[in-house]
Amino acid sequence: MHAICDANYLRLKRLFPDYENCNSRELLVGAAKVRLSVVERCRYTTIFHIHQQSAESRWLGLLNVEVRAYHDARMLEVGAFQSYRQVSARYQYPNDQMFAQDEKSQQNRFLADWLEHCLQNGRAALDVVAATVTDT
Repeated sequence: MHAICDANYLRLKRLFPDYENCNSRELLVGAAKVRLSVVERCRYTTIFHIHQQSAESRWLGLLNVEVRAYHDARMLEVGAFQSYRQVSARYQYPNDQMFAQDEKSQQNRFLADWLEHCLQNGRAALDVVAATVTDT
């Protein structure tokens, strides 16, 4: 899981390189609009909220994730996924919420795939607006 969190930290920094000076960034990924927002800045950590809306894709739909970046360790970890906060590292199975035994690991792996998808297919919202203005 450490390797996934390390790689996710680098992915997020590539998607939002100016997070220290800017509070939000919008991307267009296909028909979806993705907003990365800084929720809290501390000396060694930053909390981000990731929200995706208007997706045509049935497999993902709306996405709400809160992640915490640990700058000294260079790691990014999921703190809240959709409406669930404080997910434990391991669960007994079955459990009341029907979480998988490795729910936290699965959420971080999903974030890795999703961030990589955004890196490969995302465009800055400003680039799209500028392109349509110059085309007309």
